[in-house]
Amino acid sequence: MPEQAKIQSVPIKVYRTSDHVVVAAPMPGLEPEDILVEVTEKSLILQSEIRALLKDFKEVLIDEWSVGSYYRKLPLPDAVDGEHANVTYGNGVLVVNLPLSEKTIPATLTLEKVGPAHGEHVGHSGHA
Repeated sequence: MPEQAKIQSVPIKVYRTSDHVVVAAPMPGLEPEDILVEVTEKSLILQSEIRALLKDFKEVLIDEWSVGSYYRKLPLPDAVDGEHANVTYGNGVLVVNLPLSEKTIPATLTLEKVGPAHGEHVGHSGHA
């Protein structure tokens, strides 16, 4: 049976420092330009488009994960500044570093490719 396209929930790790909320999520098999990070008034959305499926001539025997499409929406634990967030993608892991703020500043963040399967969005968090 050929591989079927499916949307996968992304497991996450969320932690807080004195001035940031950091979210890390494994999202293997993507190119940076396929990833979208959105900060809304109350949530963080991580998503990607499907990258590739196995060709029809392969028979899938066990199907516990696929390459993209990923989606995860999580409530923000604190108000954050989405415009100044830093986002990196490397070794199949997406890391979103959101500076704490008095009120949440929404933003849509895309990544620029900076190497093979590596990308970043520099929002200058932590820089003057």
